[in-house]
Amino acid sequence: MPSPVSAGRPAAQPPGHGSVEALITQARRLRGDVDAVRRDTQSDGADPEERWQRALYDLALHQLNDLDAHLAQLRDGPDPAPEAPAEPAEASGLRTAPAVSPRGSLLSRVGSAEWNLLTDEATWSGELYQILGRAPADPALTLDELPSLVLEEDRPQLTAMVTGCLVDGRPIDGEFRIVRPDGSVRTVHMMGEPVLGADGGTSSMWAVLRDVSELRRSQRTVRETRDSLHRQRRQEQTEHRIAAELQEAVLPPWLGSLRLPHRGPGTLDLAAHHLPAETSTLIGGDWYDALDLPDGEMLLSVGDLTGHGVAVASGMAMVLGAVRGMAVAGTRPGELLGLLNRLLDTTVQPALGSAVCCRYRPETCTLVWAQAGHPAPLLYRDGTGRVLTAPDGVLLGATSGAVYGQAEETLQPGDLLLLHTDGLVPGRITTAAVDRLLDLAPRFDAARTAQDCVRTVVEEFGGAGREDEACVLVARVTA
Repeated sequence: MPSPVSAGRPAAQPPGHGSVEALITQARRLRGDVDAVRRDTQSDGADPEERWQRALYDLALHQLNDLDAHLAQLRDGPDPAPEAPAEPAEASGLRTAPAVSPRGSLLSRVGSAEWNLLTDEATWSGELYQILGRAPADPALTLDELPSLVLEEDRPQLTAMVTGCLVDGRPIDGEFRIVRPDGSVRTVHMMGEPVLGADGGTSSMWAVLRDVSELRRSQRTVRETRDSLHRQRRQEQTEHRIAAELQEAVLPPWLGSLRLPHRGPGTLDLAAHHLPAETSTLIGGDWYDALDLPDGEMLLSVGDLTGHGVAVASGMAMVLGAVRGMAVAGTRPGELLGLLNRLLDTTVQPALGSAVCCRYRPETCTLVWAQAGHPAPLLYRDGTGRVLTAPDGVLLGATSGAVYGQAEETLQPGDLLLLHTDGLVPGRITTAAVDRLLDLAPRFDAARTAQDCVRTVVEEFGGAGREDEACVLVARVTA
């Protein structure tokens, strides 16, 4: 038995593709050698020892065929899950025998039997008594009595095999389930042939019986695991599709620069973009939004709910709807985030989130904003950039009764405001990460539209290796 893995010796790694191919080649070569020896072992059916050897060669070929198929599956991956039939033994309420580790040689798991049709006598090996769970002192059952051990639904199968062997001379190769005296159910594989007498008629029937319960249980476990894997993959694909469709339906499909329907020196040129994660299955709760409000102001917001999947995407849709509704009702940013915090704190599935909420008045170029544990907006002016000083605000859903402060900033024509979620810059939002964003100021200053600025951000931060999704919103005050 190999020694356990220790801290000084790494665990063995799974075999690579080449290793599996080598195993397949070896298995097929061995199968060919066994088959060649089996063909050379001629038997007239009179010597039980020769029949036994021939049967063992056949069993070895069965096992090598299974090994070849299993190695091929290991190389190629699981096939599409077929419709698996129900297990009759479990449906009938019979107890399946517990799995046991086979002990001894192959002979301890294989039994033989011969039924003399002329004398109606039956001869069993000791191993067959063990397989069928009968006492060695019990008489061997005749062919007429053998079905009494077999599950009722499997008896027609046994009858057909025996009839085909005795009447038509066909070899037996099939399985049936037997009920042992302790009530456990075992699966038995039976292989046999008719033995011809001097007159050419069938004088007896011999068979080799093997307990394949553990093998079938292992196959059932593999099948159930494979089916579970396929179901999980289908569920993940469905959830990803729903989350992606929900996200696309909620986020504004801004394909170019948008000018909200205001006139005057403070009109905003807007553009936004959603940057997906490199792993397409990570659909999260990032959002961006801009809305023309009834009082003539504009709503700008970005935010992020923690987590991924359908639940988070639907939560993001709920939060964004709440933000819009409260903004349309005239709620100021600080109060709005306080109400949003209360909403997340009282939902059935509490969530954590961060957000920046801004109200912009074009007539005075005034920006009033609040934040909840979120990166502050960046302001670019005359080729340089800076981070706006953030008012107090904790994560949404982190604590009950949180109060959110407000800050006010007066913008100028030509100013550019950049709002983003924390997934924009790889890793945590640090001083170095913010500096990378602020270093884009000269390129923003040279850009003609907000969409050009968003394109610059995507070129800088939207490459391969993105671990999380992100949103970016650019608002440029037109001259």
